[in-house]
Amino acid sequence: MPAYWLARSVVNDPVEYKKYTDLVPAILAKFGGRVLARGGTFEHLEGKGYFQRHVVVEFPTFEQAVACHASPEYQEARKFRLNGVGDNELVIVAGGDATPT
Repeated sequence: MPAYWLARSVVNDPVEYKKYTDLVPAILAKFGGRVLARGGTFEHLEGKGYFQRHVVVEFPTFEQAVACHASPEYQEARKFRLNGVGDNELVIVAGGDATPT
């Protein structure tokens, strides 16, 4: 069953943030990740509307999605978006209709 990274961010320093985004595609691919949406046009429909960038990445399994985030390569790359460069939120969601509520 696939799993998805759902990421939202505010980019405060585009030059520094690009150092992160330049590294990530190869890391995702190593874990079977496939970008479904990365930035682009969006319409905010509900909530506070704080985030400006939205990313959806599909992985073959939940375990691969978790392993990608935990990998030394990703942990090193993500340092480029810390310390005020960006404000990010990332969750991993299992695919399918498994939620009982």
